Amino acid sequence: MNEKIKELRFNTDKAQCFFRKLVAFTIGPIELKSLLEEGNVKLLDVRRPEDYNIAHIPQAINIPECELADNLQKLSKEEVTVVYSYNAQCHLSIKACLLIAEYGYPVMLLEGGFKTWNEDFRFAVSS
Repeated sequence: MNEKIKELRFNTDKAQCFFRKLVAFTIGPIELKSLLEEGNVKLLDVRRPEDYNIAHIPQAINIPECELADNLQKLSKEEVTVVYSYNAQCHLSIKACLLIAEYGYPVMLLEGGFKTWNEDFRFAVSS
């Protein structure tokens, strides 16, 4: 193992910083489900429209990642936007979160994306 990585793993101050950011800017399906039930969040699906039309998380709006820059006015700076795409390996949602943050909108990433919501947790979807 790389000695610098090994040393870093024992740096608890850096670990705290990393995990604070992770908790602040990511959300899991169970927490998202609660926020949706309370109506305290805007949910953004950045997948292709044809996939959104097949199934999506209830209350989600669809703005494909490639069209997001021209549609930021559909978001609000007064509420957090949670972004998701296909799965944990898909970086569409990460790119979208970066863009949204660059324009000053509060944003979080749904960990695992639609696949985790639908297949792992088996939460309801809309079509």
